[in-house]
Amino acid sequence: MKRRRTAIDYRRLASDIKTWARELGFSGIGITGVSLPEDEARLRDWLERGFHGAMDYMERHGTKRSRPAELMPGTVRVIAVRMDYLQAPMAGAHTVLADPRLGYVSRYALGRDYHKVLRGRLRRLVSRIDEVAGPSGHRVFADSAPVLEKALARNAGLGWIGKHSNLISRDRGSWFFLGEVYTDLPLPVDPPQGREHCGRCTACMAVCPTAAIVAPYQVDARLCISYLTIELCGPIPVALRPLVGNRIYGCDDCQLACPWNRFARLSCERDFAPRHGLDAPRLTDLFSWSETEFGKRTEGSAIRRIGYSGWLRNIAVALGNAPTSRAVVQALASRASDPSDLVREHVQWALSRHGA
Repeated sequence: MKRRRTAIDYRRLASDIKTWARELGFSGIGITGVSLPEDEARLRDWLERGFHGAMDYMERHGTKRSRPAELMPGTVRVIAVRMDYLQAPMAGAHTVLADPRLGYVSRYALGRDYHKVLRGRLRRLVSRIDEVAGPSGHRVFADSAPVLEKALARNAGLGWIGKHSNLISRDRGSWFFLGEVYTDLPLPVDPPQGREHCGRCTACMAVCPTAAIVAPYQVDARLCISYLTIELCGPIPVALRPLVGNRIYGCDDCQLACPWNRFARLSCERDFAPRHGLDAPRLTDLFSWSETEFGKRTEGSAIRRIGYSGWLRNIAVALGNAPTSRAVVQALASRASDPSDLVREHVQWALSRHGA
């Protein structure tokens, strides 16, 4: 760790950090410690149940995820932030989901890759801190390392973890990203909200297309459409394909059903504005993209991480679930001999759904 140069008023510094964070576009910020014993136990149980599916890295990271000082030695505090991403100029999510000819992309992935946006803002925040406090030990994260970000944000007073396992804020809903700064500065900590506010509501559980929320606060990733369309590299289980519907990248159903999202705020961040009409695209149009077009149109987007074959796999499933039409069958038939085994298998399944 780097040695600080002067005595610091940490209470004043914490107040300044919150002001700077809001100036940088963060809608919420809190500071917490690094102790997460109960969350570590829940994570261990989740892994033992195999709910992580093919995400082997969840096990490989061991306790680094639940013990910040193991990931970055010297860490004594975590600065947790949230940034709203819901945009106004986009087709209504419910409207897209209700039209099986269209492809649904999770609202968080419509604009610029949030990893880059949040990390850039957090680095600017750290620079402001160093200008005042002198060089310190720190590291910034935005869903980019083994970090229990929702638990840390909860402890920092940014909300509570809902039954769908997402963080919920009473005044912001859940349409926001989370980011963290691990630091060796002994800043004063903020109190958590104290309790969750889901009550008896089970709207998120009832609406989940694949029943992936197997119990309150427990999600089996192997059933989750976000996992199936993003994290899973191989074939989507045949039994789950009809349930995926027209969701081609992620799933927002649990958030769309959450009554707390009536308090969600629209984001003015231009980086998160929809690109290339992906807020309401026609499936047949997307399926015609060449690999070059895919690379160009997903440049700087979180979507690129699944690769071209994963993209086509997901769209093939959605086309298999679409109403039978000449355009749909022709689109699928055009890729019946695709070089990718993964794509060919899903195309054949989709064609069989249309009797072709």
